[in-house]
Amino acid sequence: MSGQPEFVAEVDQNEYLPAGRRIVDAIVTVTASGANLRGNSGPLSAAQVIMIDTSGSMTAPHSKIQQAKRATAVAIDTLRDGVAFAVVAGSAHARMVYPPQPGMVPASQQTRAQAKAAVAGLRAEGGTAIGAWLNMANHLFASQPAEVKHAILLTDGQNQSERPEDLQRVLDACEGRFICDSRGVGADWVADELRKVASTLLGTADGLENPADLPAAFQAMTASAMGKSVADVSLRVWSPAGATIRFVKQVFPQVEDLTGRRTEVSARIGDYPTGAWGAESRDYHISVELEPQPVGEELLAARVSLVSAGQVLTERLVLARWTDDEELSTRINRQVAHYTGQAELAAAIQDGLKARDAGDVETATAKLGRAVQLATESGHADTAKLLARVVDVVDAPTGTVRLKKQVAGVDAELTNVRSVKTIRVKKTQA
Repeated sequence: MSGQPEFVAEVDQNEYLPAGRRIVDAIVTVTASGANLRGNSGPLSAAQVIMIDTSGSMTAPHSKIQQAKRATAVAIDTLRDGVAFAVVAGSAHARMVYPPQPGMVPASQQTRAQAKAAVAGLRAEGGTAIGAWLNMANHLFASQPAEVKHAILLTDGQNQSERPEDLQRVLDACEGRFICDSRGVGADWVADELRKVASTLLGTADGLENPADLPAAFQAMTASAMGKSVADVSLRVWSPAGATIRFVKQVFPQVEDLTGRRTEVSARIGDYPTGAWGAESRDYHISVELEPQPVGEELLAARVSLVSAGQVLTERLVLARWTDDEELSTRINRQVAHYTGQAELAAAIQDGLKARDAGDVETATAKLGRAVQLATESGHADTAKLLARVVDVVDAPTGTVRLKKQVAGVDAELTNVRSVKTIRVKKTQA
């Protein structure tokens, strides 16, 4: 049907199992394409909240607050006419910048000009309480019927003005209510905090060393939100009686474990949230444990579909066939192996940096050495470059490294925040 979203799914797996084997792994690649995934129904209704850090440290150097103002103006100009929006200043508390009173207004030539004028007058002072900012955004979005609710959160420091449990409580309240992309600027933000916000709210996290990069980043995040064409998409997984879903992970463009976010549809069907989609492609790793069958038997291990508003957008099957042909059963699927390595790479980086911060040199060296080895094997050049900022690489193929004695704080945080970013394996021609 011409009005249907154009979603296509492909499955990569080795469906052949040796006798007695229980585990089936598959990579499901989902691609949404087409200039307008909704046919002639027009773009999704949207709402956007921009949260700018205005704590005192944003003036050290002054370029941070200046570029944050520029970036916010660029984001405002990127909004479609009619999109509800608001700007929030964040310090030890949250304050409305535009509109002046709590609420959201439709984007128009007049409201954009008013908002940019209000943003231009911002001053930086006070502390940092990210949970308070997110709580304000949650209240603003609550009054909006928009199909896509998107927030940008910018900070230059750690969440020092509230307890970690306060932030967690707010994140729990915000989960499923809106999407949030988090960004750090300068050298004092904390990767774990940015990743926690992005992970809980199905957004992205990154750090920008140069404040001059903020306008382009804000423009890209806003344009991506404006380009979403299908809202509240779930990855639906059916499994047979007696089967156990070991995990469901997004593995491209970044690693995100969705296993614990399962919503039961029935005893054998679960939905995993993926947020809103535009024209894009994502990969998922599905791992299922089955009751072993006799050699020669075939079993449907899982039925994987993308679902929005009760409509199945695309569907593919994951199969299991038991065989005594060793050549078939021992083949390693390149996609599965690649993304298993990418997930291990992310964990090795995070564990290594945590051990380094704790003064555990032995564990840090082993974990970060393994990360260097995995990044080299998979051709993840960007991650390899970041790792070289925190370790001296003696021999990359074997993962032999030494911890650098002097590391800029931002180097470790950049390596951490980007640890979950993945690359795709190059497909070879048959």
